[in-house]
Amino acid sequence: MTTERYLPLDWVEYYMQRSTSCKSEMVFDFYRQGVINPETPIRQAPMVAMDFETTGLSLEDSEIVSIGLVPFDIRRIYCGESKHWVVKPEQDMTEESIVFHGITHSEVEAAPPLEVILDQVLDAIEGKLVVVHYRFIEREFFHKAVMELLHEPLLFPLLDTMQIEANILKGQQGFFEKLLKKPLDPVRLGYCRRRYNLPHYDAHNALTDAVATAELLQAQIAHHLDPDMPVKALWS
Repeated sequence: MTTERYLPLDWVEYYMQRSTSCKSEMVFDFYRQGVINPETPIRQAPMVAMDFETTGLSLEDSEIVSIGLVPFDIRRIYCGESKHWVVKPEQDMTEESIVFHGITHSEVEAAPPLEVILDQVLDAIEGKLVVVHYRFIEREFFHKAVMELLHEPLLFPLLDTMQIEANILKGQQGFFEKLLKKPLDPVRLGYCRRRYNLPHYDAHNALTDAVATAELLQAQIAHHLDPDMPVKALWS
């Protein structure tokens, strides 16, 4: 069952409640740092793009196999501060999975399990606005993984460039297009980047896709969004 239906209406209040009720010291430290002020203009927000590669798309029987993070703001991407981890899943990867993301059996065998690097991941995103493309993957897979490791939830607001693009495309539709329920143009990451004449990157590498997501948001803001809008207008 998706966590979307359980998201808090007030992220500030949620962080305060969790910081007093969580059991794990790691989770306590994360929530104690607090969430970015919801009224912060997007142009002033410290952001970090996040991307996961997984062993499959089914939440029930797939796991995170790599994580890419890159900090940025609306003007710059701080590639020198980016982070990338290959993560050892509990189950063996399928050949289809290896073909999809290119991470081999030998790489995952030499990689740490998520529980070893989880504190580093949380350190890298705490206090920042986390930006993803298609929030189901990052939110649901991360929530599932943390629940299995720590036996308590770990949720935080996400800004979803896929949803932003869908909203932009809906706003550009004319009356008859809406009346006839014309399908929107594709909103996968590569298609979105093409509309802004952003360069082509090979997909399915967590760090590359995180950079691609950061660049896409910068383009969306430059062309369609008010940089003075508060972050609460975009996150979910």
